[in-house]
Amino acid sequence: MVNKKYYAVRRGRHPGIYRQWFGPEGAQVQVAGFPGAEYKGFGSLEEAEYFMRPHENNDAQGRTRDDGVILVFTDGGALGNPGPGGFGVVILEPDCPPRELCGGFELTTNNRMELMGGIAALEALTGNQAIILHSDSRYLVDAVNKGWARSWRRKGWRKSNGTPALNIDLWARLLDLLEKRNVRFKWVKGHAGNVWNERCDQLVHAAIAGGGLAVDEGYGQSPV
Repeated sequence: MVNKKYYAVRRGRHPGIYRQWFGPEGAQVQVAGFPGAEYKGFGSLEEAEYFMRPHENNDAQGRTRDDGVILVFTDGGALGNPGPGGFGVVILEPDCPPRELCGGFELTTNNRMELMGGIAALEALTGNQAIILHSDSRYLVDAVNKGWARSWRRKGWRKSNGTPALNIDLWARLLDLLEKRNVRFKWVKGHAGNVWNERCDQLVHAAIAGGGLAVDEGYGQSPV
């Protein structure tokens, strides 16, 4: 059993992180008899600090959920489009600190990096928990939610007007992942103050600036 070394009081007489439970300097006196007190003990400071972050009731604001649902936020972009690009991912699992992923490529496009964000997130997750994946890309969210991508695949990667579908190598990877997982896609407005969307954008730029960019082997080999 892990010893609780940090006690986070999110709602109490004096909210904060305490190193002891009992005593006049402990967390207990901050919550005892306090209506609606919110507190929890943790084995690490990182977990306690995450618990203390402001959480909204809106999923799109990054609230971790009590029902076991995993919240995922993704973003992607390319400088110059096409140009050097990257993707960023934040994974929020219940009662866990945020997990971050990112990657960069020498030459790619905005849409390919939006797709790569979703792919990287789902490839990093195991188990059968329900997932809500948030993205500010209408291209990604609408193609999944409105069934366009699955229709393209059924028609030999052709759109309804007969023209070739785009980025078919990445769509094939993503659709294969979606066959195995319980995932719901949700659009969020970009650069609108959503803390996790903004963090993903930061990860995109960090990946591009970090050097050692990979080759996007699918770029140029199929319609993009």
